[in-house]
Amino acid sequence: MRRARGRRTGGGRGRGAAAAAAGGEPGTGPTAGAALPSLSMRKMLLAALSRLLQGPAAAGRTGAVSEASRVMVASRNYGDFASEATFEIKQCDLHRLEEGPGTTAVMTREEGLQYYKTMQTIRRMELKADQLYKQKIIRGFCHLYDGQEACCVGIEAAIKPTDHVITAYRAHGFTYTRGVPIREILAELTGRKGGCAKGKGGSMHMYTKNFYGGNGIVGAQVPLGAGVALACKYFAKNEICVALYGDGAANQGQIFETYNMAALWKLPCIFVCENNRYGMGTSVERAAASTDYYKRGYFIPGLRVDGMDVLCVREAVKFAAEYCRAGKGPLVMELQTYRYHGHSMSDPGISYRTREEIQEVRSKSDPITLLKDRMVNNNLASVEELKEIDVAVRKEIEEAAQFATTDPEPPLEELGHHIYFNEPPFEVRGPNQWIKYKSVS
Repeated sequence: MRRARGRRTGGGRGRGAAAAAAGGEPGTGPTAGAALPSLSMRKMLLAALSRLLQGPAAAGRTGAVSEASRVMVASRNYGDFASEATFEIKQCDLHRLEEGPGTTAVMTREEGLQYYKTMQTIRRMELKADQLYKQKIIRGFCHLYDGQEACCVGIEAAIKPTDHVITAYRAHGFTYTRGVPIREILAELTGRKGGCAKGKGGSMHMYTKNFYGGNGIVGAQVPLGAGVALACKYFAKNEICVALYGDGAANQGQIFETYNMAALWKLPCIFVCENNRYGMGTSVERAAASTDYYKRGYFIPGLRVDGMDVLCVREAVKFAAEYCRAGKGPLVMELQTYRYHGHSMSDPGISYRTREEIQEVRSKSDPITLLKDRMVNNNLASVEELKEIDVAVRKEIEEAAQFATTDPEPPLEELGHHIYFNEPPFEVRGPNQWIKYKSVS
């Protein structure tokens, strides 16, 4: 299923030493062909490990084992890892296209580590948001993205920072991949002054450069995305817009109106349906006469993609971006994915689906586990190295949560600020005509 290239950045000497110390046979297993250390060096390593593991007290053995692990890890340096590997990916289903993305993808070690860290950060951020919501520190609407991390990470890996993204209310992952720090996202969720929208937007309304939210009205972001794509074409910029929506919004009339205009004007827009199989609590089979969302554009070409595989998403979006930049017009893409939480924090997520279904997806299709297995099995990273990333991510999330719970809330007098950009100050009426707030751009 996977095929790794043999190019490495070093000779593998330390890796062979670690295997020999662990009892491996020369010339067999993953260390075959690697140069082994001298016999005296192997004996020294074995003696050191033996002394560490034979502590006098049980309490001391834990520290000894930990020290032994560090010795073995240290014996394997970064030069032992492959610099890149080639993987087979699932073929995309095509609509009105003679050819689509390839069925192989090359991933470098650096790319893999970055994808892993980003997806793990989003996963941990969403779990922390779940915790803060249950503690009533986060209030209001909150739609979590855990399970769908491969979608936002794969899309961002395939487009340029100057390209544009607009999505619906399940926006935390895209906010992060577009460049907003974790602490600003969590502070926005808790309504603090240090949030990316100064504490006034909350879960559904986060923005940054070339990212237009976070939109609370179902499907309304799709025509806005087409407008952004129109601006790209009007100003003759070699840029595209990725407009995302869910399977629940796919039946909205405004989406079909947008398809028509985008096709007529050949707008550089990728319409992406994140099909996580449920629109709120209704399965796609009960909500849609046709669940082939990638064919919904009819006269617009489409792709159906494995949205749980970050490499599959990346290659498909690269293909779509090149198609749009070539002046061929829009393209519809369906990402088949899954959310682990309910529709929002008010939805337990198990009244319309079983716990067994969720667990099956976690065990067979989890995007982070899939990437981890690929990297380890193809010598792009070690389990220990990925665990170190996990520890660093957890620390970053905890520090961000600390900031998000201690940063002050915005003062009441700033309630009317930032309504317009670059406009003179003006007054905004409050709940009644006698209460007025000053608005500053």
